[in-house]
Amino acid sequence: MTLRADLEIRRGDFRLDANFSVPGAGVSGLFGPSGAGKTSVLRAIAGLDRHPGVVRLGGTVWQDAECFVPAHERAVGYVFQESSLFPHLDVRANLEFGLKRLPEAKRRVSLSRAIELLGLEKLLDRTPAGLSGGEARRVSIARALAVSPAILLLDEPLTGLDAARRSETLSYLDSLRRELEIPVLYVSHVHDEVARIADHLILLGEGIVQSTGPIDEMLTRLDLPLATGPDAESLLQGRVAGHDERYDLTFVDAAGCRFAVPHRELADGTPVRLRIAARDVSLTLQPATETSILNVLPATVEALANTGAAEVTVRLRIGEEVLLARITRKSADLLALESGKPVFAQAKSVAVLT
Repeated sequence: MTLRADLEIRRGDFRLDANFSVPGAGVSGLFGPSGAGKTSVLRAIAGLDRHPGVVRLGGTVWQDAECFVPAHERAVGYVFQESSLFPHLDVRANLEFGLKRLPEAKRRVSLSRAIELLGLEKLLDRTPAGLSGGEARRVSIARALAVSPAILLLDEPLTGLDAARRSETLSYLDSLRRELEIPVLYVSHVHDEVARIADHLILLGEGIVQSTGPIDEMLTRLDLPLATGPDAESLLQGRVAGHDERYDLTFVDAAGCRFAVPHRELADGTPVRLRIAARDVSLTLQPATETSILNVLPATVEALANTGAAEVTVRLRIGEEVLLARITRKSADLLALESGKPVFAQAKSVAVLT
């Protein structure tokens, strides 16, 4: 079921006009800088705060000029920035708490399935005090799933976790992305997180929704700040195409090309995302023959955008996909880059996201 929101959020001097739709499945990243209003949007969708406007999930109206459905009557699973578990209950009791008011007929996600998806089988008898930060977040997400929501809202669920716990929790969230048949709205201001987890992106900034669309398109649009910022990157959709046991490499077919990446234990045909930072892409007019770079790709320049005084971002077309390169303005001039010019893109580092 598609979520539709058209909200006017006003709080003191803060103003946000949030008009967007969330696809009926997959993860939609609600992305923007701190203070952009991301949490305010989530709270309004959940019915925790009331602002003028419309919120509709599928054919069900949760809010418009004539009605306002209270939070406890909305089929929402909400995960706050803090785990908010009951300290006097063990994990199993925390997970079962919300089921008491949910009739059997309305249970779309079994508790056992939520436990399995979040890897909680060995944690059920622990209390919250005995959980790591990452484990507590996973319990919070499972508790939100256990009440069989029609939409899952995640408000910066990785806040405060160290790098190892963030990576571990993201792996579980990535599994959820493939398993769930409900929309997930994921709030973050961290570029790495939305690139890893989101299928769709809603970009907030300057008091409005600046744009929405598929994540790979949003990351590479030169008219949006994601493509011209310091963390600019591209996502390519691909499939594992084999392994080189001698050199401990894995091959991935994407954008009509074959990429070589460090070995991953993935079966042939497994769908993956390739993540390539714009700063890791260099350009040449002829294919290099004596180079340490394994991934050299024929490409066509689509457009260029200035990025500060010394650099430009180059948008490249590779097959049906788009790749960004960040190079100096001097290099762009020496190569006489312009729209339509054929080049070769050299990707120095390629990350595999599963």
